Amino acid sequence: MRLHRVDPERRTDLRRFVALPFALYRGCPQWVPPLRGEARRALDRRRQPFYRHSAAGFFLVEDGGRDVGRIAVADHRNYNRHHGSHTALFWDFECAEDPAAAALLFQAATDWAAGRGLDLMIGPKGPLLGEGVGLLVEGFEHRPPLGVAYHHPYYAGLLEGLGFEKDTDFLTGRLLRQHHLPEEFFAAADAAGAERGYRAFVFPSRAEIRRWLPRFTAAYNEAFGATWEYIPLTEEEVRCAVERLLPVMDPGLIRLVLQGDDLVGFMIAYPDISAALQRIGGRLWPFGWALLLREKHRTRWANINGMGLLPDHRGTGANAVLYAALARSVGTVRFEGADVVQVDEHGAAMVANLTAIGVPWHQRHRVYRRSI
Repeated sequence: MRLHRVDPERRTDLRRFVALPFALYRGCPQWVPPLRGEARRALDRRRQPFYRHSAAGFFLVEDGGRDVGRIAVADHRNYNRHHGSHTALFWDFECAEDPAAAALLFQAATDWAAGRGLDLMIGPKGPLLGEGVGLLVEGFEHRPPLGVAYHHPYYAGLLEGLGFEKDTDFLTGRLLRQHHLPEEFFAAADAAGAERGYRAFVFPSRAEIRRWLPRFTAAYNEAFGATWEYIPLTEEEVRCAVERLLPVMDPGLIRLVLQGDDLVGFMIAYPDISAALQRIGGRLWPFGWALLLREKHRTRWANINGMGLLPDHRGTGANAVLYAALARSVGTVRFEGADVVQVDEHGAAMVANLTAIGVPWHQRHRVYRRSI
């Protein structure tokens, strides 16, 4: 068994790193393959804004001429500066059911992090906006939402066998169209909005989404700045993530909460194109793009991935306006329902509010930590 340090500048290294999960999950009906081109771009230091301020290392383990594991580890300097920490983030961990291979990968990641003065490792948690966090520990029978990882059930045992402990869980739930909220809920939300001057704003076009990106970046940073998982985002990082998703976005599914002209809350939703990603096997050409765009219009399922309110507007009625907008967007004729994606269990108020409007939780991803 041999460790290999990946050089993202080498095409063969990049191809091996990206190809590994396709081999590990071959025949798994729940796994959703990433777009191979997007997976390669995530490691590209010239095209990813993350690398303008931070650094990452990538490793493979091979055994008998076959790659059996991989890992990525980051020194996210903006994250550590904001939290006053010395934390390494690991992600892209994939491994065969082999404790020795997992140990070799994490030893390499730990040595890399220790060499940069870091003293804690947390993950799975990638440094890029739109990457799902955590290791799947419940709900293996379900296909995960777009951008959220699927893992084999033995992965948790690999991490726990190496001394990793739970940090927090992220919950994914399902809101079905046939679940009707009482009219009194919508009336109360509308009344609260009218009293405080809150209103839901719907984007009329993709061009309008681009126009709002600077204000959205500021609102995102303010809404999540006090949470442990928060990573400060630059406008360039937000723009990069949005441009990646924009072709499959439906502007009518995204909601902002405004008070006058001030942006105080948001809800990001988009059509779930996971079924098409499975069909194309991670390849856009020659027909992948056409299948993805067709699925965007055909799918009867949506993902709601990103809900936030500015701190001064929590518990003031803005949350009711946001949840009413969520329920109304799911209740449109086209969609049968939506996955509410990866809500941190530490956000007790949001978990309670979503449970109260009828969201049953069916998938759980766990973030682990271990001292270095």
